[in-house]
Amino acid sequence: MSARSLNKVMLIGNLTRDPELRYTPQGTAVCTFGLATNREWVDAAGQKQEAVEFHKIVAWNKLAEICSQLLFKGRKCYVQGRLQTRNWQGQDGAERTTTEIVIDEMIAFGEGKGGQAVDDGAYASTADATADEASAVFTNEEAPAEAPKKAKKSGKSKAEEVADDIPF
Repeated sequence: MSARSLNKVMLIGNLTRDPELRYTPQGTAVCTFGLATNREWVDAAGQKQEAVEFHKIVAWNKLAEICSQLLFKGRKCYVQGRLQTRNWQGQDGAERTTTEIVIDEMIAFGEGKGGQAVDDGAYASTADATADEASAVFTNEEAPAEAPKKAKKSGKSKAEEVADDIPF
């Protein structure tokens, strides 16, 4: 029997910059953005302290496209994924190393672009993508507007309805 291991990261923070969507030469979407998380505590002298941690986030495929549409600098979101460390050689010939979080789930909180309320958040996951749904994408303004109306009729939470309304 092999030993089990776990590589899972869950963060809630604010985007430090707008997402950058690119495509590999094979046509695979990849989105990168920064996420800041804050930690507060009271030190031994009774003084309130705060520290900020900055994280590199990477999303692939359909989730990458959704992140680029729903997220923007300053927006609060939840991401879930795994740590990945990469090594490469820089243009100056020096070895470089970076650790990033490759996400498979994202929930955007707060208001979308243009002030459109999202209520409980817009949810996106790599596990939800299907071939039939891959061609249709709601804009940032379309999905949240439909969610509250349907949530009341179906009995589902607003977050579940937003997730149902966004095809990915």
